[in-house]
Amino acid sequence: MNAVMENLLTRRSVRAFEEKEIPQEVMEQLVQAALYAPSARGLQTWQFTVVTDRDKIQELAAVMAAELGRSDYDMYAPQALIIPSNEADSPYGREDNACALENIFLAAWSFGVGSVWINQLHGLCGRPAIREILKKWGIPDSHVVYGMAALGYPVQEPKKEVQKTGKVVYVQ
Repeated sequence: MNAVMENLLTRRSVRAFEEKEIPQEVMEQLVQAALYAPSARGLQTWQFTVVTDRDKIQELAAVMAAELGRSDYDMYAPQALIIPSNEADSPYGREDNACALENIFLAAWSFGVGSVWINQLHGLCGRPAIREILKKWGIPDSHVVYGMAALGYPVQEPKKEVQKTGKVVYVQ
């Protein structure tokens, strides 16, 4: 099997991360992968915010926990976040950011870095306490966050075999 297909078929969501720093060079390559994701009409109205300070990540997680009413919420305590944001009025922002996140997840796995999609911020990013943090991190008020990539080295190796189901129809 070629390396791309192997990476696609073995990547899994990771929900427990080691306290181990991800090298700066790896983080830069993950952002590079995001920048090369498809963008509708080539508009690239996105921004990528990289957060590698675990205390800052947990500050956001604590505010999200309060907003969600989930005291145990910690975004799985990742080592880093990559936060794609996009102009709220971009007709394709959600799709563009989804493509960027998938590129991040696949690129991360190719370096042995685990990832999981954090989607709760989408419904919360307009709330004042959340927006205050996003603004502090340089995310424009005109941007919405549809999802984030939580990243870190997996505490344990993800399951190799996972049953994937769904209907497939070939038309010839």
